[in-house]
Amino acid sequence: MTSLAMSYLPSELDVEVTGGVVRGVRERAVDAWRGIPYAAPPVGDLRFRAPQPVVPWVGARFGDSFGKVAPQSRKGAFLGAPEGTPMGEDCLTINVIAPAGVSPSASAAVRAAQLRPVMVFIHGGAYSVGSSREFPQQGEALVRQGGVLYVSFNYRIGALGYLDFSRYSTQERPIESNLGLRDQVAALEWVRDNIRAFGGDPDNVTIFGESAGGNAVTTLLAVPAAGGLFARAIAQSPPPNAVYPAELTAHWAGEFVAALDGAKPGEEETDTARAVELLTGSPWSRLVEVTDAIMLRTPDEYPGTISLCPVIDGDFLPERPLDAFKAGRAAPVPLIIGTNDREGSLFRKRLDILATTPKRIAAVFARTDPDARREIEAQYPGLPRRRAALDFGGDYAFWFPSVKVAERHARFAPVYFYRFDIAPRLLRLAGYDATHGLELFALFDRMDEWFGRAITTLGGRRAFVAAGERMRRAWLSFAHDGTVDESWPAYEPEARSTLIIDTVDRVESDPRSGRRRAWQRFVPHL
Repeated sequence: MTSLAMSYLPSELDVEVTGGVVRGVRERAVDAWRGIPYAAPPVGDLRFRAPQPVVPWVGARFGDSFGKVAPQSRKGAFLGAPEGTPMGEDCLTINVIAPAGVSPSASAAVRAAQLRPVMVFIHGGAYSVGSSREFPQQGEALVRQGGVLYVSFNYRIGALGYLDFSRYSTQERPIESNLGLRDQVAALEWVRDNIRAFGGDPDNVTIFGESAGGNAVTTLLAVPAAGGLFARAIAQSPPPNAVYPAELTAHWAGEFVAALDGAKPGEEETDTARAVELLTGSPWSRLVEVTDAIMLRTPDEYPGTISLCPVIDGDFLPERPLDAFKAGRAAPVPLIIGTNDREGSLFRKRLDILATTPKRIAAVFARTDPDARREIEAQYPGLPRRRAALDFGGDYAFWFPSVKVAERHARFAPVYFYRFDIAPRLLRLAGYDATHGLELFALFDRMDEWFGRAITTLGGRRAFVAAGERMRRAWLSFAHDGTVDESWPAYEPEARSTLIIDTVDRVESDPRSGRRRAWQRFVPHL
């Protein structure tokens, strides 16, 4: 066994899935299968191609360890996988955690009677870092508390998954768009076709994700190919507007290829033949290196955007998700969506990619009329000083677009809106408060990790852990049958009821209504 599985007790948990048999492992009160391929390795001629069917294997695979993480930087704007973590393009693998005791070898009739809800988590990381193995036990608290199956997976990120190089596609060497998004659909198709063998109900699947994973959720709701693959959705701190037209993403692709070719910004563009040669022949480490450079440039050259994002290609993603929500063309499934109290406070120093500097804020304001600008500025006293700027950038990227998703989708399906406010005293003293990503430590019961212990050294641990337990209870109820506690009303454009998750939870009607009304004037970009 690998070191990751040293504490596991081997068990006869053979499951037949598409491609072969996977033997699982047992840890405490759960059974786990790690590193199962859900698509063919996207290497060689399959680089920059849509995911292909899994390559069958002979015999049984022992699913005791995670698959390789997608290529990513360990020293870019966001910290990637730690040194020593296996990494490579052969990364399209999926993991399943189930309550222990439901034997996959049981008869089909017994398994059918015991089918459990499935929760599929899509990891975040600005579509540039992250993986399904960031915390090996992630998801176990949901499985133990709610009796669900927890599924996580890797997908292509960075230039290999989220830059659109289709402008260089040729008949001899096709290149498709939205590769990471296509991977996510392929993973959900794998769940549909295989999860019953693990005891999961393919007709009762909830997708959920945070940050880029939240963007994946709101985007998948607008992807026709994802229709019918999930029954419910939860989007935590998504940036729903981080989906861009093909003209802009093609420009970014040109800048990337020029940099890959050693050209300086503004120099003559690389021709198609040379671009294909560079994209298909460069080692993935070089692609990651250039991705770092492009990501650091984008926030200043194109303020308010994030270069690694889905593209409106008119095919796989036919329109902007917010437009699909408005017209009722998004999948009409129940949705939980929300953000944290101060999303932007995390994005400082090396993480500073939002519209938080005077130059970037001015560029954002240039897209609207002076009256709207004055109304918005009034909601952030002191702008562009740092605290106000961080709140402005966080609201622009995460909060207000999430409000737009909620109010539009609520016309066609049940929507529940939340705001995560609770934060340990140390984070409040440091000026972070309930910042971006903090709710993951509560939801996934990660407070015994070093970060969880560190942020509660000055108190607040018990209340934070209790908030996480309540949050899990709500998420699990939703995953079981689409309902939440009756004290949490559905979101409607009139009342805009919002669950505030704090030391004591409460429901507020249209919190921060002044900010919302001011941002409503910002029509051009929304």
